Amino acid sequence: MDTNAATAGAAGKTILIVDDMPANLGVLTGHLEQHGYGVVVAQTGDEAVERADFVRPDLILLDVVMPGADGFEACRRLKAMSGTRDIPVIFMTALAGTDDKLTGFAAGAVDYVIKPIDGAELLARVRTHLALRDLHGRLAEQNASLQREIAARERVQEALQRSNAELEQLAYVASHDMQEPLRMVASYLQLVAQRYRGRLDPDADEFIGYAVDGAKRMQALINDLLAYSRVGTKARPFEPTDCNAALAAAIDNLGLAVEESGAELTHDMLPTVTADRVQLVQLFQNLLGNAIKYRRATPPQVHVGACASGADWHFRVRDNGIGIAPEYFKRIFVLFQRLHGRTEYSGTGIGLALCKRIVERHGGSIWVDSDGCTGSTFHFTLPMEPAAGIDEGPRTSPGTI
Repeated sequence: MDTNAATAGAAGKTILIVDDMPANLGVLTGHLEQHGYGVVVAQTGDEAVERADFVRPDLILLDVVMPGADGFEACRRLKAMSGTRDIPVIFMTALAGTDDKLTGFAAGAVDYVIKPIDGAELLARVRTHLALRDLHGRLAEQNASLQREIAARERVQEALQRSNAELEQLAYVASHDMQEPLRMVASYLQLVAQRYRGRLDPDADEFIGYAVDGAKRMQALINDLLAYSRVGTKARPFEPTDCNAALAAAIDNLGLAVEESGAELTHDMLPTVTADRVQLVQLFQNLLGNAIKYRRATPPQVHVGACASGADWHFRVRDNGIGIAPEYFKRIFVLFQRLHGRTEYSGTGIGLALCKRIVERHGGSIWVDSDGCTGSTFHFTLPMEPAAGIDEGPRTSPGTI
């Protein structure tokens, strides 16, 4: 090693030398100081413990055989004290037996040098253990910094969870409490429309129509917002749920839309998953309802499939509808986002946001593929339950529901 570099590396490092022989202390002190180390000396075990606790050196060279407390006892006492336990101790001894070395390591030493001491070997061991101590210190600082960062993130996460829970509760209470007065407004507006249509001027009929339509849209919005808030506030515990039965329930709920559109709905054999059954029905119902709503002039064709993908079930809902342009793939899952005017397609812009919320509550993810003109495929994943899945072999051929 370059002498200048070694001396620079020793700058600021203090070594405590403990030996009952003044001649040994003089030789070692001169050698280490020549290489840039600061040196403190002690001649007994008791003095070594006192000096180490006061000076807090970077390393201790400790003789084993000394009058009074020997090196082993002094090392044990140093390792029992919080201020000195992390200081590396290198024993200096003429005792080369295995039992003596094991005793020293058991006392807390990190290394041995055998007397008579070779100066080059001593310097190499000192540099090695000082470098290891520096590395350990940096790692400890990084670990402490990481622990602080983790704690800060956990506090932020806890605050975010509390805030989300409060917002969910607020949304639920607000939408629930708004339902009754809005229902009264809508009912009386409809009564006015029925009773006074044609008895006032044409403008009045038009204005009443706007008011009735607005009240109905507000009712739909509040109902959808209530459903969205209930994903967190009124959720049911997970249980084994047959996706085939959940899909069938969703289709029953869409019976009128299926009949009016002439939709053809098919599906593969679907797995059983651990889920909230009510929310799984909502998920299928919203995805199928969108596929039927955003259709072309021809009757909609919708197929639901599922396959194993790692630790998840990967579901696909494929349709032949109007498609979605790629630039809107993420936007459609945001609350209140609509790509079409109300005169083209009805809706509140909450349906796909609700789907995303349900899927994420179940530990999955949802996304869409489409070329923007020949239909769309909505994908979502749900964690696989090994004991309650379907066979991972070939699926049954699609059957009409």
